[in-house]
Amino acid sequence: MVLFWLVLAGFGAIPFLLSVDPVMTLPDAVFESMSGLTTTGATVLTGLDYLPISLLYYRQQLQWLGGMGIIVLAVAVMPMLGIGGMQLYRAEVPGPVKDKKLTPRIKETAKALWYIYLGLTVACALAYWLAGMSAFDAIGHSFSTVAIGGFSTHDQSIGFFDSPVIAGIAVVFMIVAGINFALHFSVLRARQLLTYLKDPEVRVFLGVLFSISVVALIVLTLAHTYNDPAETFWHGIFQVVSIATTTGYTTTGFHWWPSFLPIMLILMSAVGGCAGSTAGGMKIIRAILIYKQGRREIDQLIHPNALIPIKLGGKPVPESVIDAVWGFFALYTLSYVILALAMTATGVDLVTAFSAVTACLNNLGPGLGAVAENYAGISASGKWILCVSMLLGRLEIFTLLVLLTPTFWRA
Repeated sequence: MVLFWLVLAGFGAIPFLLSVDPVMTLPDAVFESMSGLTTTGATVLTGLDYLPISLLYYRQQLQWLGGMGIIVLAVAVMPMLGIGGMQLYRAEVPGPVKDKKLTPRIKETAKALWYIYLGLTVACALAYWLAGMSAFDAIGHSFSTVAIGGFSTHDQSIGFFDSPVIAGIAVVFMIVAGINFALHFSVLRARQLLTYLKDPEVRVFLGVLFSISVVALIVLTLAHTYNDPAETFWHGIFQVVSIATTTGYTTTGFHWWPSFLPIMLILMSAVGGCAGSTAGGMKIIRAILIYKQGRREIDQLIHPNALIPIKLGGKPVPESVIDAVWGFFALYTLSYVILALAMTATGVDLVTAFSAVTACLNNLGPGLGAVAENYAGISASGKWILCVSMLLGRLEIFTLLVLLTPTFWRA
């Protein structure tokens, strides 16, 4: 699997290497390819508005195909591996995603998920087009929206269109794409929209987006960042959803926002979207279980002899799952620190180093400091480090390392 992604990134870099406008080095080409396939959205390209349409389309399609592969990886493959707590989506999670398999075979599961993915892409493209985008921009941005990738055909990203309607459409589809695709399948099969709200992960996901949006709007209003309240509202909501779902679109330079907002948004990408979606980050389900485990530890200090199970949706979660989630979190933190230190060794400042690794490890894209706009100024060694970060983040760290051990294959 790891080799598969590396080979894909290598082949994906060939069109960039063959490009005459712009001329790209090997690190730049591989970085752009890896960013597209892992739906990270970090880019080394500038002057997108003037690049050949063929190259722009290729970048967008690269993200869309990467997102399609991620859906099957996240819903059909990772639960079978049973690592990092994702076996929850094989059997243990209550509610609509409790069956061992969505369909009897992985091939049929993949087909069903791809139909949903394709349907969302078509709907998104039509909505963008009706809202005023050109056909090319509508198709290109639908690819990167549903894939939660963030690549754009313009340097100003979604901000190029200066349209609250287009931003609103993007917000809707980013949220939908950030929800477990297995849950979309269950909703379509049961024809019950309320199924979404019965899922504990979706409830927390929407609650987090709402809470962070409220905080952002309050700070932006008090700081008078924008003169128009309506502008404050749509810029604030859009950027929160874009960063929290790890899409990475921008309508404005959020890195210039006042107070703690830029750091808060970047850190929010570490949580990301729901498991089984195209979103990056650790995933909401893991954050829920880490919180519940921490709360249980406090309760057991008060009641040392009590047996307190951790429940999700009213049903107890096996201790093996809790252990796997904590193992993932520890490895995630260790990887983050090592990669960030490696980035500082390339000569960039601390803000740039830590935000770049945060953005790439969580498959977000835009960072702070020197990588707020693009990654063109990062050294070749820094780009290779960030390529590793993107791959680690997309393959969920544990999955990557476990697949590299001979013991796993012998078992």
